[in-house]
Amino acid sequence: MGILFLLFAVMPIVEIALLIQVGGVIGGWNTVAIVIVTAFIGAYLVRREGLSTLQAAQQKMNQGQMPGEELAQGLLLLVAGVLLVTPGFVTDFIGLLFTVPVTRKLIGKALLVKLLQSKHATVQFSHTQQFHQHYQARNKADDGDIIEGEYHAHDEQNKPQLPNEDKH
Repeated sequence: MGILFLLFAVMPIVEIALLIQVGGVIGGWNTVAIVIVTAFIGAYLVRREGLSTLQAAQQKMNQGQMPGEELAQGLLLLVAGVLLVTPGFVTDFIGLLFTVPVTRKLIGKALLVKLLQSKHATVQFSHTQQFHQHYQARNKADDGDIIEGEYHAHDEQNKPQLPNEDKH
């Protein structure tokens, strides 16, 4: 409850007060320009870092490893993106901390450790080469009836095999 109160009640007040103070020193339009520029730069940085984090996670999954740190960093990048496009200097600073690789890795590791120590976290990861497809198809017949069907891929080429199909 305390953290939510800080986020939704105190933080906007702090941001508004800081924006007014900075606007009084450098001017209102200059302050608005800084807020807009930081949003664009932040969006660019989050995208660039997000793609590299996604690639690292995919590499770990291909090796059959759990990409825990990469998932934590991805969560931080998601939060950073929201913070960087939110007008304000405090949110921009925190978003920048979550975006810079050095601080993001440190915060991500701490977040992962805290999550794993939590009694509410369960981690499961499996890596298999077997692929199973399940589709439901709905086709409308000429007479207006709806025909439902499904099939499962059972062979190596993932060729659909219909349930009533004759096997040669």
